[in-house]
Amino acid sequence: MVAGTAASRLPAELEMLVERVVAALQQEAVRYTAIGAAPKIEPSALQFVRVIDPGNQLPGYEGIWRNTRHDRCGSLTINSDNSFFAEYDLFCQHPRDPRWFVEMVTAWGDDESLRCEAKLIPCV
Repeated sequence: MVAGTAASRLPAELEMLVERVVAALQQEAVRYTAIGAAPKIEPSALQFVRVIDPGNQLPGYEGIWRNTRHDRCGSLTINSDNSFFAEYDLFCQHPRDPRWFVEMVTAWGDDESLRCEAKLIPCV
C-alpha cells in the first residue's frame, strides 16, 4: 500500500470489520499479558488514512494506533478487497513461560476468516 489522501474517516461499511479485528487483538493481548496488564486496544484510537493499492489502483485504508508519547504502537491495514493485517505492540514477558518475551499480537484475514497470534521472542 502507498500513502494516499490526508486523514479520512473510515467508511461505515468497514466499521464492523474493524470492530471484529480489534476484538480479536484485544482477546489475544489478554491471553499474553499478566492479569490486568493488557493494553486497552480501541477502534476509536485508530487514525485512518486512505491509501491506494499499487497492485490494482483501488482504495484501501491504513490505521495507526499511537501511545501517550505519540509513538506508533500498532497498525491496521484494510485492502481494497477487505482483506486485512493488524498488529499491536505488547513488549512484555510471557505470563506463563519465562523463556519467552511477547513482542506483539497480530491478526489477518478477510470478511470470512480471521486469524490471530502472538509473536514470541526467546528470552536471552
